[in-house]
Amino acid sequence: MTTVTADPAPSSTPPGRSARPSRLRHSWDRHWYAWAMVLPVVIVLAVLIFYPLFRGIWLSFTNLTEANQVAEICTRSITGGEVCTENPNKWEFVGLDNYVRVLTGEVGEFWQWTGVTLIWTFACVACHFGLGLGLASMLNRPMRARGLYRVLLVLPWAVPAFVSAFAWKFIFNERFGLANALLSAIGIDPVSWFADRWTALFTAIVTNVWLGVPFMMVALLGGMQTIPGELYEAAEIDGASAWQRFRNITLPGLRPVSMTVILLGTIWTFNMFPIIFLVTEGQPAGQSEILVTGAYRAAFEGIRNYSLASTYGVLILSILLVFSVFYRRALRKQGEVW
Repeated sequence: MTTVTADPAPSSTPPGRSARPSRLRHSWDRHWYAWAMVLPVVIVLAVLIFYPLFRGIWLSFTNLTEANQVAEICTRSITGGEVCTENPNKWEFVGLDNYVRVLTGEVGEFWQWTGVTLIWTFACVACHFGLGLGLASMLNRPMRARGLYRVLLVLPWAVPAFVSAFAWKFIFNERFGLANALLSAIGIDPVSWFADRWTALFTAIVTNVWLGVPFMMVALLGGMQTIPGELYEAAEIDGASAWQRFRNITLPGLRPVSMTVILLGTIWTFNMFPIIFLVTEGQPAGQSEILVTGAYRAAFEGIRNYSLASTYGVLILSILLVFSVFYRRALRKQGEVW
């Protein structure tokens, strides 16, 4: 007896496509309300971040300046009318010329500014973390008026950066500053703080440390308060000293928080414009400039050079992206999921 089997019905799905809906379509059908709530944020990010970013990258490949940005130059004639002529120096695409000029030192002092920026960033972040960790450890212990101390230590963070910059600049004033007054009181000659590259950079680092320690302290204090107290009690019962408890419990427990705040602190300090610009003003002779302030002076003092400013912006962004990638890889090697 022969069994006859019917041919399967032809599939309506085109070849090469799955019968199931795509993940994106499936997610939209199930969570359309979430997508609708996220959409305004995406639009704002696109307008305020992504468009300026891609626009800046494009401008870095041109020679756009304040002088050649218009296609026509119009002048008023004797009769009161306007006579417009084509701009002979209209901006154009120049490829990698801006990057070559910057990296070879034809415009600005890119490598000198980069070196100063690295010293500035390392010194500030190290002081931020060290002082913040010490203050957080102190405030994490039971003590009288602990709440008052916390408020007082957070105050520098609440003061606008430009106000703090002007205050510290006056403190380091050669003739009327408090710093030289204290030195004179103990028999030391006054110091011309802004006449030397390293003393000028020192004043900026002190100012930035005063501003940045409160954030680091608050972040690390919050991390300490998430560490279970039972770990310290067990270690104390086992005879561990205070230093051993700090090294083997506190520091490992703070690793997720500390790795994040170090990264954020590095990015913020690398781009910290107002402190250098207002405190040292690049003195002496531009030797204390960092990348962001040097780029500003090179691009906007005199005729505004938009393409040069964009070039510096792309280079600074590239440096920070490379640092972030290597930083993330280093964390992964240590077992951190980030």
